[in-house]
Amino acid sequence: MRHFILFFSSNAGLGYAPVASGTFGTLAGILAFYLLAPLPAALYLATWTALLVLSFWIADRAGSIYGVADDGRIVIDELIGYLVTVALLPFTWQNALLGFVFFRFFDIFKLPPARQIDRHLKNGFGVVLDDVVAGLYGALALRLTLYCLG
Repeated sequence: MRHFILFFSSNAGLGYAPVASGTFGTLAGILAFYLLAPLPAALYLATWTALLVLSFWIADRAGSIYGVADDGRIVIDELIGYLVTVALLPFTWQNALLGFVFFRFFDIFKLPPARQIDRHLKNGFGVVLDDVVAGLYGALALRLTLYCLG
């Protein structure tokens, strides 16, 4: 079970990158976006919700294993947050890359309430939820940009 948790919490090892583990971890989101984008909206949302619930548990267990709630090797939260940013959009490289940039920006700068969640919820929920908030900000920025590029 330990190997399962560490494998998935690190997005198949991407979280072990020696620098910018969150950025590398988000790369798994591009593949997930490619695979999920063709799904009908209800199935996309159901799949994302199942991944969200699983990620709470995985992030919490990985934090216990590492001894730090938000260890840098835990990047499943980046996958979840990125999928919020690109939710229900068609897969194109433009959408994928702009979504990547916007999500990483908001994940790094942690605008409220992401900052408060990150500081006060030191468990699997907090690890993941601040990225969901960053994903919502990213989704708004992405859609505004796509509208302006229009």
